[in-house]
Amino acid sequence: MSSEEIKWEVKSDYIHALAQKGIRQDNRKTDEYRKIQITPNYIPHAPGSALVKIGATQVLVGVSMGVGTPYPDSQASGVLMTGCELVPMASPSFESGPPRPPAIELARVVDRGIRESNSIDFDKLCITEGEAVWMVMIDLHILDYAGNLFDAAELASIAALYNTKMPKYEDGKVIREETSGKLPLLKKPIECTFVKIGNMIMLDPMLEEEKSLDARITLATTEDSSLCAAQKGGNGSFTEKEIMDTFDIAVEKGKDLRKLI
Repeated sequence: MSSEEIKWEVKSDYIHALAQKGIRQDNRKTDEYRKIQITPNYIPHAPGSALVKIGATQVLVGVSMGVGTPYPDSQASGVLMTGCELVPMASPSFESGPPRPPAIELARVVDRGIRESNSIDFDKLCITEGEAVWMVMIDLHILDYAGNLFDAAELASIAALYNTKMPKYEDGKVIREETSGKLPLLKKPIECTFVKIGNMIMLDPMLEEEKSLDARITLATTEDSSLCAAQKGGNGSFTEKEIMDTFDIAVEKGKDLRKLI
């Protein structure tokens, strides 16, 4: 066992011992987020962008727009693509090279929350049915990893989408120096991530709590209190009551977080 593994095993034992007493390492309540800061339009020349900080976790999202062919099963709808790269400078646990499973999972969870909530009015992104549609590309850049990338990345993505300006399209060309209005949006899906350590369930896990978790669940909800996406992680499980309790918290926290966008 390496010194790094020994360090995290000791920390995990400490976090579990605290959880047995109903205490978190930073003394937050079980349903309390760390300090959240949102900076929209962080990249001046990008169509849309936002920087989100949740505690010491920092995620920068850039949105770009392009024109391409629609999917065969949705010829009159725009296209959404979400990508993520976990770079070593954000965390010693990240490795350079092609996207690895954690990066792929993060991109998919963010993408699913936006797609399944019908956040973007894809029908309004059709230019010529079956031939040309607008493509919305979301790039997730992890600057600092201190736990709970799911919520930070989703919040940054929604904030970036809500200030995205569409380039002008004329005579078959994208004119990026001019804009034709804002990206058509319908909803603001918000993701809330919970971890279970022993019998204690807590919102917005910091890194030490993520490393110590028995189970994890991320719930995406919309303004009408609907569940639009969910992602389970870890080897442990949640009871039906625990899931319903986390859903109720996610709905209420979603209302608070939307006010920040």
